[in-house]
Amino acid sequence: MTRKGGIAKTRKAVSKRFKVTGSGKVLRRKQGKRHLLQNKNRKRKRNLGKATLVSDADIANVKENLPFSH
Repeated sequence: MTRKGGIAKTRKAVSKRFKVTGSGKVLRRKQGKRHLLQNKNRKRKRNLGKATLVSDADIANVKENLPFSH
């Protein structure tokens, strides 16, 4: 998803899903808290509500689509 030349634009879908911290780390929400919650225990659901860091393999792709946030 590289762009050669032209105007750098923010991918709005990416900007809604990820947040770049002041130190440059990328935060994301966890999957699995949409449905089928009855058979997940309380501790698991509580931990699914917390944000976590994006893996090192994906940080470059996320930041490439957020040109003004880093």
